[in-house]
Amino acid sequence: MRPSKRGSPITVSPYCCEGWYQRVVVWSFGGAAMRGHSSVLPPKFGARYALPVSGESFTIPFHGDALSARFQPALGRPRKSAILLAHGAGHHFDSAWMAEVALGLAARGFPVLRFNYLYRERAQREGRERAPDRTAVLEEAHAAALAALEARAGGARLLLAGKSMGGRIGTHLAAKGERAAGLVLFGYPLHPPGQQDKVRSEHFPAIAQPALFLQGTRDDFADLELLRAALARYGGQATLEIVEGADHSFHVPKKLGKSDEEVRDALLERVARWESETFPA
Repeated sequence: MRPSKRGSPITVSPYCCEGWYQRVVVWSFGGAAMRGHSSVLPPKFGARYALPVSGESFTIPFHGDALSARFQPALGRPRKSAILLAHGAGHHFDSAWMAEVALGLAARGFPVLRFNYLYRERAQREGRERAPDRTAVLEEAHAAALAALEARAGGARLLLAGKSMGGRIGTHLAAKGERAAGLVLFGYPLHPPGQQDKVRSEHFPAIAQPALFLQGTRDDFADLELLRAALARYGGQATLEIVEGADHSFHVPKKLGKSDEEVRDALLERVARWESETFPA
């Protein structure tokens, strides 16, 4: 399917898929220092993926400090895309959600690098919470991590992925022309909860890369009608995947009969399918 003319978005009506989520497609065109190796395998992940896991743990020099990072090679047949996975404001690079998603993506053939932003690195070291860094510092850390992935990816195309804030900072880099072929956004934080007047999409028209937006119907950080309106102004090809009943953490009510692990696995399958469809060569 193609738009009839440049700047005229086409919205495909939602349809039910696998009985629990919907898909809407919106078209619009307009160094690192080594610190050794380790293995990280969450117990539930091990029960679902009987695969060997090994990863490179290292640090990325940054602003006189260092950002912890982990590179996970693809498990099984590798794809031609490598993923930079950035954490949200309330996560860190090695939290359970980040580890599960990184290893799930690796199991589907993606090399994955995840990292800490500077504020999270300092918070973990100090044993206390810290507010996220200024946007400019977040962007610089993100760019440094992307360079670290590029050095390890062996010429693979680079995809910027992230949870909430991490995804938003990835879109900032894409809008500024950073080297990346596409974006995967797990719960894009379009606005603060209850503050729909503070929409964070002013940079969307400047983004040329294709993007997959994964969003829950109960996500307080993204009014879906506002998000659809924002994606109509997106500069490249944007695909919106709506997860019925999911909140910002992709948790769904028990009455829907889906566990968090099942929801997450379905999201990762969608990422793999989107990558294949978007970059068929």
